[in-house]
Amino acid sequence: MSIHYLDNSATTAVSKAAADKAYYMMTECYGNPSSLHKLGINAELAVEEAREHVAAALGAQPKNIIFTSGGTEANNTVLFGATEALKRRGNRVIVSAVEHSSVYESAKRLSELGYDVQYAPVDDHGVVFLDKLQALLTEKTILVSVMAVNNETGSVQPTELIAKLVKKLSPNAFFHVDAVQAFCKMPLKPVKWGVDFMTVSAHKIHGPKGVGALFIRDGARLIPLIHGGEQQRKLRPGTESAPLIAAFGEAVREADIPSNLSAIRELNTYATEKLKTLDGIRFNSPKDALPYIINISVEGIRSETMLHHLEQSGVYVSSSSACSKGKRSYVLAAMGLSDDRVDSSIRISFSKYNTKEDIDALLSGLISGLTTLQKARS
Repeated sequence: MSIHYLDNSATTAVSKAAADKAYYMMTECYGNPSSLHKLGINAELAVEEAREHVAAALGAQPKNIIFTSGGTEANNTVLFGATEALKRRGNRVIVSAVEHSSVYESAKRLSELGYDVQYAPVDDHGVVFLDKLQALLTEKTILVSVMAVNNETGSVQPTELIAKLVKKLSPNAFFHVDAVQAFCKMPLKPVKWGVDFMTVSAHKIHGPKGVGALFIRDGARLIPLIHGGEQQRKLRPGTESAPLIAAFGEAVREADIPSNLSAIRELNTYATEKLKTLDGIRFNSPKDALPYIINISVEGIRSETMLHHLEQSGVYVSSSSACSKGKRSYVLAAMGLSDDRVDSSIRISFSKYNTKEDIDALLSGLISGLTTLQKARS
C-alpha cells in the first residue's frame, strides 16, 4: 500500500542530503567540536558552517545563533531565561491564546511562579487582535511571545506590526517569535522587524529531530537554563551534537523558499478546490493562511475516527498539534469554533515531497469515510 504522508507540520522526512551529512559526521568527522586536534577542528567547522546557513536564512549574523535540542528547548529558554533577566523591571508576560504548547505551558508555569501572565485573544482567523494586545502592553511588561505561523491552522501573525507595538508601548520588554512552522517556508527577518528572539527547528524542514536554533538579537539578554562549559557563549553549554547540527544546516541549505512556496500554493489550491466539492467539510484555516497547512472539520465524525479511517488507506494526517497527543485543540477553541467543529477537525500539512496523487488519495479516503462512518452513526 502506498503511503500518502500529509502530516508534515508534525514532522517531515529527512532529506537524503541531510541524512548523508549526519552519517558522515557520525562515522568520519566524529570529533568533539571543542577538541583542539584535527578531528575536533573539522567537527567545529561543520557546526559553524551550519550556523552560517541558519543565520543566512534569517538575515542574521552567525554570532546571533545558538543551537538547541529543538523548538521546545529554545522556547523554554526564552520564556524562563528572558523573564529571569528582566524580572526587576516588571512581571507582566503576554503570549497569544494560540501558542504552541511549549510556550503556552511555560507561560502557565510562569503564572504559578508569580508572574502576571496575560493571554492575547485572537479573532476567528486565529490572528491576534492588535487593539486588545495593545491594551495589555504596559511599562511593567517584560516579555511578549507571539508565533509567526500557527501550527494547527497556518494562520500568519502580523509579526512586524506586533514588534513595533511592543517597542513603542513596552520599550523594556523583549519580543519573542516562535517561527518553527514558518522557517524556510516564508521570508523571516528578525533583525529588520525588531524581534529579540526567534525559535526555529530542523525536523519541520527535512532535517533531523533533536536539533533547533534560537536567534538572539544583539543586546537581548537571557539567563541560560543549562550551565556547564564554554560552548555557544555559555548560553547553551554542552558538547554540540555535530551530526544533527550539520544535518540541520544541510536541510536549510537545500531549502528554496520561493520555489517550494509556489509549488505548495498550487498543491493547496488543488486540495482546496477538491475539498469544496464534498458535503460536510468546513474550513478552519483562513484563506490567507500559509499554504503549507489546511485545517478542516468533517461534520459528524470525530477527528480520531476519521484519522484512523484514512490511515487504512495509507493517508496520514493529524487531528491537532502532535505535541497535544490527541487532546482537544485549545487553538481552535480560542478561535471561537463550536465543540463539534473542534472535535471533528483534521490538519492536512504539506511538504515539497507531496504530489496531487497524495491529495487524490486523501479525497478518496474522505469520501469513503463520509459515506461509511456517517452511515454507521445513523
